[in-house]
Amino acid sequence: MRFLSMVRIKQGNTQQPSEQLMADMGRLIDEMTRAGVLLDTAGLRPTTEGVRVRLRNGKTSVVDGPFAESKEVVGGYAMLKADSLAEAIALTERFLLVHGTEWEIECEVRQLEEPDFENMRCATA
Repeated sequence: MRFLSMVRIKQGNTQQPSEQLMADMGRLIDEMTRAGVLLDTAGLRPTTEGVRVRLRNGKTSVVDGPFAESKEVVGGYAMLKADSLAEAIALTERFLLVHGTEWEIECEVRQLEEPDFENMRCATA
């Protein structure tokens, strides 16, 4: 199964990772990638550089960031391969613990719907 772990941060957070955090994170990413449980990961650029594309009443619109109505935003993600939600949570906890005590972040972990194109339906499998 695949899970998306979305890193949620406070809008406007300017905290920068230390060299030690980047080194520790690099080792963790390497370990998890070699183990086959980390499929992809990245941080996201600030919301000031982003847009939201909306669909309302059959029409699309584009809204430039930052997004004033958002207190928290997705600051990064990790695509995980795990046998269960519990395993995905454990992998996410490892990621969070690397940050030590100076960071306040949270991750939302959600399983992906795996499309079954042959039968034209979505199934969590």
